[in-house]
Amino acid sequence: MRDHDFPAQERRAGGRRRFDDDEPQFLKRGRHPEPAAIDPVDHSDPETDQRWSSWDDAVHGPQPHPDWLVTELAAKDTELGVLKTGKEADVHLVRRAVPGTDRACLLAAKRYRDAEHRLFHRDAGYLEGRRVRRSRENRAMAGRTAFGRQLIAGQWAAAEFAALARLWEIGAEYGTIAVPYPVQVRGTELMLEFLGDPEEGQAAPRLAQLRPDRAALHDLWGQLVDALVVLARAGYAHGDLSPYNLLVHRDRLVMIDLPQVVDVVGNPQGPEFLARDVRVVSTWFVARGLPADLADPTALTGELLREAGLR
Repeated sequence: MRDHDFPAQERRAGGRRRFDDDEPQFLKRGRHPEPAAIDPVDHSDPETDQRWSSWDDAVHGPQPHPDWLVTELAAKDTELGVLKTGKEADVHLVRRAVPGTDRACLLAAKRYRDAEHRLFHRDAGYLEGRRVRRSRENRAMAGRTAFGRQLIAGQWAAAEFAALARLWEIGAEYGTIAVPYPVQVRGTELMLEFLGDPEEGQAAPRLAQLRPDRAALHDLWGQLVDALVVLARAGYAHGDLSPYNLLVHRDRLVMIDLPQVVDVVGNPQGPEFLARDVRVVSTWFVARGLPADLADPTALTGELLREAGLR
């Protein structure tokens, strides 16, 4: 991994921003604790769809915690419905509030399915390069036993939480990538900042739902290139990037759904995952009117591999 920082940016041809290559390390400032691969205890009340806040026994997101986040142990979490269903997890809308006060926030609770109900069958390629410490867990995961599949589900949550935490810190300081704030993780449940209209409980639209005009299209492409450069310099590829896991919130492109984040250096298939990410999003932007030479997937993939130190 190469050493970089992001305070200085300069424009290149085509409207892309380039980061200063001579600045110090930005990623490995500290390690976030790894959550255990176990399911959390359910403290819910089936009659009210409420439960006590799980903040006290969860692994927390980066500090300082945002002002909007409710961390009081007297808070209760209320289930408001399902925001999204997916291959490996469902996302629920949760209101965390302190009874009798105006302290409240909306959270997106991403819950990975248990070993018997998950539909995500592409584990092997993404998990290359990831390891757990104990050989028993490694054998169980390799053999896809019931216990091993549950550990893999926990690994998805842990990997997404760790990646979001690191990328949030980079984005908060330099503004070069936007991801939801990772509030907490408990076993296979990951709680995230809700992005959307808090009054209506309506999530921010996915890029695939939009038809941006020419100026907005160019701006969103520039934001995406900047985000991909950040990922590459951190040694990551998204692994499943598409217009369906990019949100547009207040004109800002926000990257979501990172459970399968790929180590482009440690995973032998890393460069292939990165190239596929670029090809998918480039195709969408060109189909919406972005000049093909600006969104050339071969050129961009080569640039990102160089940023990752692979060329």
